Formats: sequence, structure tokens, C-alpha cells
Amino acid sequence: MPGNVLVAYGTTNGSTAQIAEAVAEVLRKEGLTATALPAGAVVDLTGYDAVVVGGGLYAGRWHKDARRFVRRHRRALAERPLWFFSSGPLDASASERDIPPVPGVRRAMTRLDVRGHVTFGGCLQEGAKGRIAKMIVRNGKGGDFRNFPEIEAWSARVAGELVAEGAKS
Repeated sequence: MPGNVLVAYGTTNGSTAQIAEAVAEVLRKEGLTATALPAGAVVDLTGYDAVVVGGGLYAGRWHKDARRFVRRHRRALAERPLWFFSSGPLDASASERDIPPVPGVRRAMTRLDVRGHVTFGGCLQEGAKGRIAKMIVRNGKGGDFRNFPEIEAWSARVAGELVAEGAKS
């Protein structure tokens, strides 16, 4: 059974890290071993049977750590069940409709045969790092648009696929 899952993420202000931790928690509740780690801290995928990669969206691109992780580990990722998630819209749009992956993520999905992608709402609050992020918050456009029940439901579907796959082998 593919029981050891890595949830790697790229984040600047911690919102995507919190989503990754929520994903890992659901995977654990479903009987899998799951570890959430910053994408830049992952050296090797040996020992992981499946991978979920998440990245915060910034100006229409995935966080640089998520992009670098996918590039650096592309061979190992191609050999494992793989899912992507993005976080970023600072409005309710991610909960209202399916938001397709940004072009760079879509290209990686095709190359690596990614099993699924979802875009979750983002979070940008007081104390955010970065000039643009601070300006967004100062202009009243920030907020927390993450929908944790939606994140948990998606994570449970990922776990279900892995558990079903393990039962077949």
C-alpha cells in the first residue's frame, strides 16, 4: 500500500504551509503516513510512496520553491502518484468554481502525469512579508479565503485513491 506520503509546499507567509499541514492531517486520519515539509527542505524522495505538492500563487506563478522542487525531483515524481494544489485567490472565487492551474503548473502536470489539481483560496493578513503583499493588505484586499472543509474533502479523495490503489496491489 502506498502509505508514506510527502506533502511538499512553497509558501512566503505561511498560508500554504497551513493548507499542506491540513492535507497531511487528513491523510493521517485516513490511515496513511504523511509528512508536510517546505519544498526547499526536501533533499530526496526515497521512502515516499506518493507526493502532494502545493504552491502559493504570486502574480500568476507558483511559489519559486514549489517550482524548483518539481524541477529538481521530476524523475522521482514521475514514478509516484502525484497531486498538485495551488493557493492564492484573495476572494471567494476558489470556493465558487473550479479554477484551472496556471500555465506553468499545467505544463508540469502534463509532463508528470499529475492525477489532480485544485486551487484553494488564499490568505494574506496583517504582517505579510513583501512590498506587494503589504500593499494589498493596506488597501483592504487581504483576508483569509481558505475553505478548510473543502481542503479536507479534497485530501480525503486523495487518500481514498491511495488506499484503493494499495488494496489492489
